[in-house]
Amino acid sequence: MIRTAALAALLASTALSSAAMAQNASPAAAPAPAADVAGGAFAATDASDPYLWLEEIDGEQAMAWVEAHNERSLGVLRGDPRYDTLHAQALEIVQSRDRIPSPGFNHDGTIDNFWQDATHVRGVWRTTTLDSYRSAEPQWETVLDVDALSAAEGKNWVWKGATCLPPEETRCLISLSDGGKDAVTVREFDRATKTFVDNGFVLPESKGGASWVDQDTLLVSRDFGPGTLTSSGYPMIVKVLKRGQTLDQAQTVFTGQPTDVSVSGYTLRDADGVIQATLINRGVSFYEGETHRLNADGTTTRLELPAKSNINALVQGQLVVTTDQDWTAPSGQEFRTGDVIAWDLNRWLADPATPAQLVIRPGEREAIEGISNTRNKLVVALYENVRGSVYVYEPNPAGEWSRTRLDLPQNVTVGVGSASERDDQVFVSVAGYLNPSSLYLADAAGGSADVVKSLPAKFDATGMVVEQFEATSADGTKIPYFVVHKADMPMDGSNPTLLYGYGGFQNSLLPGYSATVGKLWLERGGVYVIANTRGGGEFGPRWHQAALQENRQRSHEDFQAVAADLIARNITSQPRLGVMGGSQGGLFMGAMLTQRPDLINGAVIQVPLFDMLRFHKLLAGASWIAEYGNPDVPEERAWIERYSPYQNLRAGQPYPEVFIHTSTKDDRVHPGHARKAAARLEELGYPVLFYENTDGGHAAGANLQETARRLALEYTYLSRRLMDQPAAE
Repeated sequence: MIRTAALAALLASTALSSAAMAQNASPAAAPAPAADVAGGAFAATDASDPYLWLEEIDGEQAMAWVEAHNERSLGVLRGDPRYDTLHAQALEIVQSRDRIPSPGFNHDGTIDNFWQDATHVRGVWRTTTLDSYRSAEPQWETVLDVDALSAAEGKNWVWKGATCLPPEETRCLISLSDGGKDAVTVREFDRATKTFVDNGFVLPESKGGASWVDQDTLLVSRDFGPGTLTSSGYPMIVKVLKRGQTLDQAQTVFTGQPTDVSVSGYTLRDADGVIQATLINRGVSFYEGETHRLNADGTTTRLELPAKSNINALVQGQLVVTTDQDWTAPSGQEFRTGDVIAWDLNRWLADPATPAQLVIRPGEREAIEGISNTRNKLVVALYENVRGSVYVYEPNPAGEWSRTRLDLPQNVTVGVGSASERDDQVFVSVAGYLNPSSLYLADAAGGSADVVKSLPAKFDATGMVVEQFEATSADGTKIPYFVVHKADMPMDGSNPTLLYGYGGFQNSLLPGYSATVGKLWLERGGVYVIANTRGGGEFGPRWHQAALQENRQRSHEDFQAVAADLIARNITSQPRLGVMGGSQGGLFMGAMLTQRPDLINGAVIQVPLFDMLRFHKLLAGASWIAEYGNPDVPEERAWIERYSPYQNLRAGQPYPEVFIHTSTKDDRVHPGHARKAAARLEELGYPVLFYENTDGGHAAGANLQETARRLALEYTYLSRRLMDQPAAE
């Protein structure tokens, strides 16, 4: 989705792991903060917070605290006799060479891929022909070796992608991060010579982006100095930068407001790489924005689009847009939340009242999980009850759209991948919890699809099954969830069970094959559960919007209802049930811990949000006010305060020992959330394991060795809590 790609990246899921019932106990409402008494929740003011010093990311006192906790926690977990085996298995999986190389079509039909393994820990950008890619042993040509670059420059570079100028795609902008941060350095690269361009474009480290206009011109949104960033820490200004100019000399073409999330510029190109419009996105909030057209004279014109919408594609001159709100178009047409609509671009730019054509209107239990386009077709991943299919849409001369279905397996997860601009070929991934990923090359024109790559099984799934159940949330809403387990598991509550959740930012948890979950958990007798709670996107925008702001507690209740349902079905029991989630999912874990600790015996809390009264003051936090509300507004603070985990930690509760981990280099979710959570738990007398990786960014893994270590630590902890007899204390 073109328009909101940058915003969606601001708090993506970290991807750190990949029937009605009567609850055993009545679900607790989100507790009101207690008075400031010993052992109770402390007063919710900065002045009363004894751990503000832990928000000093590289502060001497804070880092000494981190070092001491790392030493203790690593000693406990790496000292467990299971750790070495789990680490070896995780390392073998993440460094395995028999993974499917993710393909990206170039304009000339060749294939690019970024690859990491034991030899290329930081990774290598490489290319091959389509025919070679389809063979059993593709012949790759290295474009850029990030390990070699890091060694030569003495830098801790982490690859963040490349953007090449169409249609030749010989000049590229390479984004490199120091240690995995969101902030990147951008450098111009020549694919023909495989070298960085002497005196080429170089943009210093900053959050933001850069897009090609032509070989000598960029649209740049960066940190241009004091007063050029929003309160969220993202760019507020877009400039046109000409070759040879400094950033100070670049022409400012758009300035947002400090209260915006971010602004960015990009070009809308046809299949031949020709610019049809130069656009600027103003992210007013995380979900609301404006799109402005940059005119030839340097002025801008705001386009008539819904505040909540996405520009998805340009196909045969048709601009495809998804609206995430009910909307009456200038033409007088009424559209519903989730509709996909299209206009003839040139006619619409000339007259915003040009009628739109309805392309797709998803049903109540349907959701669109991906939209791409080939040269002539629109390709859509459409899900029904969290199971996917791929449909191909094409406009006719009258502007109406026909639909056909690609010949792919059903009742699985499908992902629309890279699409060709030369013809109508598109890559589609297919996977399930027990089905290793397969990659198909589909012909969107003819409807056929052939397997080009498939993974061998990475764990023994013999005798395992996947079931889908529903739990009933506190307000009566049915919440679907998947359970992956051995078919012969006893239904006596004895099964060690890991429940995973996220529940925010319209991010869907779809069935997928995780070799590490399979090898490190399922194969060892564990049960894996994925909750499709409100706040996610499993049933479209409305499913997400049902748990926004004042309704955030609904998603917590959904997750807790799934936990209670697992116990009611005797799939597991409290001593055997653990939960896991990261980022927004870490907030889920905190709410579970403070509201329903009676349901769980363990929690892996990954790069979490925890202090929700200060989230908007830390790093990118202000950009998420549209999701959670604004703690500076008394009415909104009241509802946030009721569930904010940090303020609701109390003494005398049945909290299990938890494992919290974060990264010093996370410049999206501040590591202070995790640090303060651990410190407060310890103050109240609870055991806690805390680990902070000094690299890794928000994804908590700067390289494959760090990823393997994190996985081994997590599953060692889960083994201790949920598999041991009795559970480890």
